[in-house]
Amino acid sequence: HLKSAVTTVSASTVLVNPSWIDVRAFEHYEIIEIHPEETFAANGLLIGEAVIYPVAFPRTAERLSKRGIRIEPVDLSELAKAEGAVTCCSLVFMHSSPAPYGSKE
Repeated sequence: HLKSAVTTVSASTVLVNPSWIDVRAFEHYEIIEIHPEETFAANGLLIGEAVIYPVAFPRTAERLSKRGIRIEPVDLSELAKAEGAVTCCSLVFMHSSPAPYGSKE
């Protein structure tokens, strides 16, 4: 569950829970720490220029916004009941144009 401890929120910035991960591993990135009362708040999903982010963590969302990170809030309360998070329900493709279904490309 690495993405519950750290996730990218821009090309040069990571969101971290410093009590779960050694932030020195990310010394070449700008670091934003979660609010200490929002333990699971480091799990977001960067898509383009925005971070898909749970509404359950308003204090950390405020920290992100103050640093210029664009947030797209989503209610993941049902997923959280099963200990899931935004990266658990995502599959991101980085291709500019997808290969047709069934092709070998």
